[in-house]
Amino acid sequence: MTKGRKLGAGIALLAMLASTAAQAAGELNLLTWEGYADPSFVTKFEEESGCKVNATYVGSNDDFAPKLMAGGGVYDLIAPSIDTTKLMIDMDFVEPVDLSKIPAWKDIYPQFTALDGIQKDGTIYGVPYTWGAIVLMYKTDAFKTPPTSIADLWNPDLKGKIAIWDDKSSLYLAARKDGDMNIYSLSDEQLAKAQAGLLAQKPLVRKYWATAGELIDLYKSGEVVISNTWAGNQSGALKREGVDVTEFVPKEGAEGWLDAWMVVKGTPNQECAYKFINMQLSEQGQCGVANVNNYSAVNPVAAKACMTPAQYKELHQDDPAFLDQLMVWQPLGDRFEAYTNAWNAVKAQ
Repeated sequence: MTKGRKLGAGIALLAMLASTAAQAAGELNLLTWEGYADPSFVTKFEEESGCKVNATYVGSNDDFAPKLMAGGGVYDLIAPSIDTTKLMIDMDFVEPVDLSKIPAWKDIYPQFTALDGIQKDGTIYGVPYTWGAIVLMYKTDAFKTPPTSIADLWNPDLKGKIAIWDDKSSLYLAARKDGDMNIYSLSDEQLAKAQAGLLAQKPLVRKYWATAGELIDLYKSGEVVISNTWAGNQSGALKREGVDVTEFVPKEGAEGWLDAWMVVKGTPNQECAYKFINMQLSEQGQCGVANVNNYSAVNPVAAKACMTPAQYKELHQDDPAFLDQLMVWQPLGDRFEAYTNAWNAVKAQ
């Protein structure tokens, strides 16, 4: 090896060691959703823990696998939804959770800690964080007769005024419209029918929205009058800005979701990662996400201590059975690729 090459290798090694040292000193990198690292509650965490938080936001659960495959060791914590957590485990992206480091685990709703999607062979890989529903929403003054069905998203009279989430879960909507309620185990024939339905709808769609902010802007500008939505999230923001919208559960039912924190395998920032997870399960994190995103908390003990009685009731914290009424997202298993390909084919045409 020449002297120049030795010098170059030495510089590269020093840079790598410096980077590792910086991470070990408390650089915590998240791959997560909007609002889950909001300064309103994360700044205090940074000050008290000494762990600096950097967040990269996703617009769909389909973003997690590609970003982790491309990002190497960039991320320390991720927060996928329950239909994607199993994939993260199976792809060996995440490591088991040390429950002895999570004191609030015992306070989380048992429905969530028992979910199959956060465990494998009896080992826990995900820590529930927040939950909610995927419902429909419309601009109140745009309808003389309020919509009641998923079929209203296919109404030709609303051409150019419809928005759909840019996510494979749009197939769940189309399948339910067709009367196929086994939305997480659609056959090839049922999946093809749902895909065809979305292709037929596509000329009516103004935008496939990717982020909460994008959908909010579409309603504010008057471009969109009906869509699917993350219950409580975009509607709350719109109402605060004077836009009157109404959420509803369509007669074909609504999906439910749960997001969980998962520790990326091999992270050098494990200490900060567990500090962050514990903060997110505390009053600070549970009411933090509830106040920012209007999502429900998984820890009713923390929620009751920091929410008003009205907020506690509004977010179904006093009624965890509400989740049992929803079609809670499930891992797609070996059908994941088929669903993803079907949705991508809709967008590509």
